[in-house]
Amino acid sequence: MLAGGDAKLAEGDDPEAAVRFSRVIGFEDAALTAAALLGLGEARFRLGQDDAAVTSWKAVLQVGETTSAYAAWRNIAAANVRQGDLRGAIGAYREAERRAPPADRAEIANRLGWLTKEIGDEGAARRYFARGRGDAPLLSVTTILIAATVIVSLSAILSAEGLFLYNAFELDKAAVAAGEYWRLWTVTLLHGSPEPGFFLPSLAHLFFNMYALYLAGPIVERWYGGLRFLVFYLACAAGGSVGSFVFGGPQPSVGASGAVFGLFGLLLAANRVHRPVDRQSRMLVRQLGMLVLLNILIGFAIPGIDNAAHIGGLITGLWLGAMLPPTRVQTLDSLWQRTRETALGQLARVPWAIPTVALGLVVIVVVAGLIVGTPIRAA
Repeated sequence: MLAGGDAKLAEGDDPEAAVRFSRVIGFEDAALTAAALLGLGEARFRLGQDDAAVTSWKAVLQVGETTSAYAAWRNIAAANVRQGDLRGAIGAYREAERRAPPADRAEIANRLGWLTKEIGDEGAARRYFARGRGDAPLLSVTTILIAATVIVSLSAILSAEGLFLYNAFELDKAAVAAGEYWRLWTVTLLHGSPEPGFFLPSLAHLFFNMYALYLAGPIVERWYGGLRFLVFYLACAAGGSVGSFVFGGPQPSVGASGAVFGLFGLLLAANRVHRPVDRQSRMLVRQLGMLVLLNILIGFAIPGIDNAAHIGGLITGLWLGAMLPPTRVQTLDSLWQRTRETALGQLARVPWAIPTVALGLVVIVVVAGLIVGTPIRAA
């Protein structure tokens, strides 16, 4: 009956569509009754029965929380706009936003932006428009990481007590072998050297790593979200540090290069395997391959560069990017997934087992690297 009602709507036979939807109302399955009420409201709206249509859409909400509630709230919001009830429309769109699939949230945010602007709430309008553009929050995870790294690095470079920070945070291989495993991550907060004459090279080291993080971090956040980005950053940092611990030289290491190379690898693999629908970001990501290759070659050519950390982080990122599709932007695969209510492409749905396996393997490799490298570094 629901399929027949949809077909009649598509044919323009709105009275017959209303009849078919009406026959389903009261069905014991709440989701089917809600879908029938949603369709009946659409048929009544097309027949010019605006009040009756709104009554049907409100009845959807009384059935309970179903997949039709999102579309019902949107229709009620649009009806409120037509009636000039802007505040009622704002309330309804906010309810719709709570239930909206991620692919629809930008559109609803923009509608809320225009409505709040119309009622004179400029602050709310700016926030909604920023959300609609996909702007990251002021304190994104990337911003916090850059700020923390710059503060710690400059304190270490410029402070008279900077040597203490280097001794506490650098990737001292013997200290890691002795159980100071936090150094796998704190190494990313330090750059350069406290030695006299290394001031400008230290600043350059910090600048180039933070600039790379500034380029890659927001893309990873946009594709995966802030929390997943932080997990990826820490995983890549651990992968890079273990690469240095096992295969690098005996001297201590500093810098976020391993984590940054990991982000580059993640973006390259995700772009190649999952093909996210994000034209602006994909154009930048396509240029990363040559940049990564060039830096790896430079690392082999110039002594003192910890290429083992670069390669360890890169491999970790490539693995994670290949295994985990972006979940905050559509991919070419998820674009074809449809729902009856919205007929819009959905975002990728990743079974919990996949990230568990992907991150679990990283943990296993890190632990194995520590086990293999500890006798070497402790000697």
